[in-house]
Amino acid sequence: MKLGVSTYSLYKAIQSGEMDVLDVIEWTAAAGGEHVELVPIGFDLHQQDGLAERIRTKADECGIALSNYAVRGNLITDSEAAYQAELARLKTEVDMAARLGVKLLRHDAATHPDTSIRHYRRQFARLTEGCREIADYAAGFGITTSVENHGYFLQTSDRVLGLVDAVDRDNFRTTLDVGNFVCADEDPLAAVLKNAPYASMVHFKDFYIRPGDRDPGGGWFRSAAGRYLLGAVAGHGDLELAAITAAVKNSGYDGYISIEFEGREECKAGTQLALENVRKLWEQA
Repeated sequence: MKLGVSTYSLYKAIQSGEMDVLDVIEWTAAAGGEHVELVPIGFDLHQQDGLAERIRTKADECGIALSNYAVRGNLITDSEAAYQAELARLKTEVDMAARLGVKLLRHDAATHPDTSIRHYRRQFARLTEGCREIADYAAGFGITTSVENHGYFLQTSDRVLGLVDAVDRDNFRTTLDVGNFVCADEDPLAAVLKNAPYASMVHFKDFYIRPGDRDPGGGWFRSAAGRYLLGAVAGHGDLELAAITAAVKNSGYDGYISIEFEGREECKAGTQLALENVRKLWEQA
């Protein structure tokens, strides 16, 4: 297992101008991380000339692996032309992953306000075709693609597994976020037990969870069924994180694990503490 940090954890420092992505790589090495996962929020690899190469150089200098490149995407479109344009755009992200030298690419596949199972079934064939085409393109670079359990439409374990099974490519897996299942009101431990064998990447986070009839006030967001959720330092929230960690470890997963910090604490302090907590949980599992 290699424990590291998603740049998303420090996006507040990036957006404020306190840090840039190169600083995040250096900070992760100093904090004891072994890899950095690149999430292009607060920086643009396509618009900032030479940034991909500077990232590779900085990672080499710091002894940090570049693990995963995680990008947005949506294959639910209003027209065939828009669908083909999105496929073409996502292939340019595969090209960027190759420039970065990463072998893992997470691309979103579906976002839509109608998250019903009926709509999922109607879109399923198109999602399958699109994800398969991207995976086949990525195979030429030795890259494994994945979808993550987030965004409400494609969030529950069975929806993710159904898509992975239907795409039927060895290089198409899931980026397994151990916390995101609660956003769809699914038990995270049960979901992790189901999805861990199909993970190419794992995210660790935590949430505080409160009933939907008890508004805590100030900054909480709602799950699909209306429960209140708030990001927490991994190990501080209400998830059964020790059991979840054991489930991931016992599945045989031995790849990259990224901290995704979404709490209210200062982002560097929260991410550092999450790194320490998850490392201890893994050692004890």
